[in-house]
Amino acid sequence: MCDVFSQTFLLLLTVIRLPDKYSLFCNPTLLFLQAMNEQKLTPNQALPKIKQYCAYQERCHSEVKEKLYSHGLHKNDVEEIISKLIEDNYLNEERFAVHFAGGKFRIKQWGKVKIKYELKQKQVSEYCIKKALNEIDAEDYCITLEKLADTKLQSLKGEKNIFIKRKKLQDYLRMKGYESDLINDFIRRAMK
Repeated sequence: MCDVFSQTFLLLLTVIRLPDKYSLFCNPTLLFLQAMNEQKLTPNQALPKIKQYCAYQERCHSEVKEKLYSHGLHKNDVEEIISKLIEDNYLNEERFAVHFAGGKFRIKQWGKVKIKYELKQKQVSEYCIKKALNEIDAEDYCITLEKLADTKLQSLKGEKNIFIKRKKLQDYLRMKGYESDLINDFIRRAMK
């Protein structure tokens, strides 16, 4: 019996060491081995770890739930830990939404449409999303839109066809998450 087990284990090791082009076949094996190594925690062990996880940076409820479930906790334990985190102010969805929206706007220069979409993906409530988007200064928002548009227009200087240039600018600003009416207003002013 041990001989069969050791042969199977050696076979698994050779599968893991295959070149990258075979990694598609290795994924289930790697996931199995990773799950075997993953430590299952009790609620008392998980609480200080998840507090540290939340203290490192702002987290949304769905991220924390996913992390707790990955530690092998059950639904009742997860809900209890989440309520303790909220009581101790480690977890605050409104605070997360405001920090997320502000950071994505300042650093990545995302528009409100993209920020709203990403917050919905993280299962943040509508109230918190509205509050976070209202925290973005309207003047800074317009200035950022104009800077992005001006930079894109500079890169499109070689484009002779005005319609293609306009379309590329619109697509770029929509991809960044800005509202269509703001984009159209800018294009009307800039391309007279």
